[in-house]
Amino acid sequence: METLYDVQQLLKRFGIIVYLGKRLYDIEFMTLEVKTLYDSRLIDRDTYLSARTILKREHHIEESRGEK
Repeated sequence: METLYDVQQLLKRFGIIVYLGKRLYDIEFMTLEVKTLYDSRLIDRDTYLSARTILKREHHIEESRGEK
C-alpha cells in the first residue's frame, strides 16, 4: 500500500466509500474508518500502520496546500 487510492481500495473491500466533498475531510474520515477496522480486528497491524502513514502524509500535504 503506497497511495491514498490504495487506502480507498482497502476501505472499499469492506463496503466503505468515503466522499464528503473536501479532500481534507475525506482523509480525516478515512483515518477514523481505518482505526475502526483495526479495533474490530478486521485488518492486521501492518495494514493499519501502512494506511495510517499514508493518511498522515496526505493530511499534511492537504494542510500545506490550504495555507497558501
